Amino acid sequence: MEMKLEVVVIPVSDVDRAKQFYNRLGWRLDIDYSSDEDYRIVQFTPQGSECSIIFGKGVTTAEPGSVQGLHLIVSDIVAVRDQLIADGIGIGELFHDDGGVFHHIDADKIACGPNPERKSYASYASFSDPDGNRWVFQEVTARLSADLQGGDTRFTKPLVDWLTAT
Repeated sequence: MEMKLEVVVIPVSDVDRAKQFYNRLGWRLDIDYSSDEDYRIVQFTPQGSECSIIFGKGVTTAEPGSVQGLHLIVSDIVAVRDQLIADGIGIGELFHDDGGVFHHIDADKIACGPNPERKSYASYASFSDPDGNRWVFQEVTARLSADLQGGDTRFTKPLVDWLTAT
């Protein structure tokens, strides 16, 4: 049965401020609709994505800034970060996970800079919208597949070991 993630709801406190922010990211504005003063929905889609975000007034009861760790996949994290900085978007430093599988919340596993070998799925940078909803860029240059073989050098060793052991 096919299932696709279509929309993610982002809680914001100021709809117009959020709209300006996501517009500055270069995302496509799909809709800005209001039926009355108590309901407004804004939908944006990141370039190249099939999944959109929505936010607005009367859309969710979640606390603004409560969405954390949504991933945006990019093929060149350095270029994307440099472009966002040039566009005036605040973005954190590049980092990678010394554990090699996935970025940890444990600061002891986080290392500065991109993955030294630029392995796929191993380099990150993060940014937040004006409400504190946190996004993570993840560099993916080769997609994982169910038939991954041990010794595949495109990915970090712990990731290959974990995937081929399951």
